[in-house]
Amino acid sequence: MIDYKSAGVDLETYEKTIAGIGPLLKRTFSPRVMDWPNGFAGLFRLNDKINLLSRTYRDPVLVSGSDGVGTKLMLAFATGRHKTVGIDLVAMSVNDVLCCGAEPLFFLDYIAMSKDNPELTHAVVGGISDGCIEAECALLGGETAILPDFYKPGHYDLAGFCVGVVERKMILDGSDIRPGDTIIGLGSSGLHSNGYSLARKIAFDVAGLKPEDHVAELGRSIGDELLEPTRIYSRALKLVYRKYRVKRVVHGIAHITGGGMVENPPRILPDGCAMRINRCWDVPPIFQWLQKTGQVKTEEMDRVFNMGLGMVLVVAPFYADSIIRTIREDAGIPAWAIGEVISGPEKTVELI
Repeated sequence: MIDYKSAGVDLETYEKTIAGIGPLLKRTFSPRVMDWPNGFAGLFRLNDKINLLSRTYRDPVLVSGSDGVGTKLMLAFATGRHKTVGIDLVAMSVNDVLCCGAEPLFFLDYIAMSKDNPELTHAVVGGISDGCIEAECALLGGETAILPDFYKPGHYDLAGFCVGVVERKMILDGSDIRPGDTIIGLGSSGLHSNGYSLARKIAFDVAGLKPEDHVAELGRSIGDELLEPTRIYSRALKLVYRKYRVKRVVHGIAHITGGGMVENPPRILPDGCAMRINRCWDVPPIFQWLQKTGQVKTEEMDRVFNMGLGMVLVVAPFYADSIIRTIREDAGIPAWAIGEVISGPEKTVELI
């Protein structure tokens, strides 16, 4: 007799997995999350007046972003460390949503694997829960899919999406950017979740390292370095917005992901504007090590990696120094004035 278990899906184990996920979701909930016991979807109030919390939107626009973690997952498989990639999953979508000036509201995940593994699933979702707390958004739900024969044993894939909200008049669409605006770079925590196909090839094929091998230039193992989770910039931006509740001091935001500093910043520029950026920030040692070890051209490094900047702000020049202090001192994130917007016939970035 054939049943679902013999086909590769153990429903009893699956139920144990799901039962352990609930607390990881609830620790991220705010008063705006509405309870729906055994429901098929998550509920979230857009406007509310609950206790000391009062948020009312006049002309709200919902913002959504979706992403995965990419081949960084191969490091998690190789090391058996699965929590940090959960943080990465949240960060990649949340940071995208932040770029239009939105407040992240909630996040949902999708985890697919060949065989149910409660311990692994709880580690991944634990990281997702940690990321949502850091991003100040609710982990509202998700899906765990068991797909026998689809993935190798021990392998899985992740996807997720974030929903945020912004007042229509406060949307950052780049239209406020003008020549003379200051460009501020916010430090990354390392590679984030981009360029890992190249990084893994250099580290493991060219250098012949194993994840546990120590690299003197990095001061730790290559596995620790490459599994460093993506930085989430929600709190830093909220601190800036709270300091300037009336003035519109931030004119544009770019998340530096695949395409690096070459392709991402121009996406927010209006017609007639370009960027001149000085290489004046502190570049983390991992990028220098990868370039030297792999003999990678600078142009390729700039196009593949974030090179130490995870996010770029375009701001009114009068407030630039104050914004940098807020990000550095209150949010604890490195920040530098790295250039300015200039007049130009094309939406380009000049790195000097």
